[in-house]
Amino acid sequence: MGRDAFVVAAILAVDQASKAAVLRAYSPLTWPWEVTSYFNLVLVWNRGVSFGLMGGNDGDLQRWALVALAVGVAAVLTVWLARGVDDPLQRWSFRLIVAGAVGNAIDRVVHGAVVDFLDFHYAGWHWPAFNVADSAIVVGAALLVADGLRPRRKAPN
Repeated sequence: MGRDAFVVAAILAVDQASKAAVLRAYSPLTWPWEVTSYFNLVLVWNRGVSFGLMGGNDGDLQRWALVALAVGVAAVLTVWLARGVDDPLQRWSFRLIVAGAVGNAIDRVVHGAVVDFLDFHYAGWHWPAFNVADSAIVVGAALLVADGLRPRRKAPN
């Protein structure tokens, strides 16, 4: 479990450090920052779930329900990891999802919303703003899907 905790802590540290840097640098006079013709740094307070879904309700009930859900998912996956996950793809997916869930839960507890700041766009197509934790969750979920689609060898009888 030591390596798992280290990986989760490292991803969590990058997530929280990047959000803190954005909050320190943010100025309504100079933001958004156009970094390239297809990428901006912005500051978006996401009170909903992924990509702002359910973002219309600013109530505390939703906030704490989302914190509880994130902590619950992280706890289940952490126990699963601790009991032993032999497959490296599954192990990485669980690590990424745990780190992302905890990173966004910290934001909800501290700020009341998730700090999103990465803004990609191209040819009129615009992806919703996101952060490092969101990226970890998406990559972790994609790894789980990839793992589920892999052919499995049948155990000898």
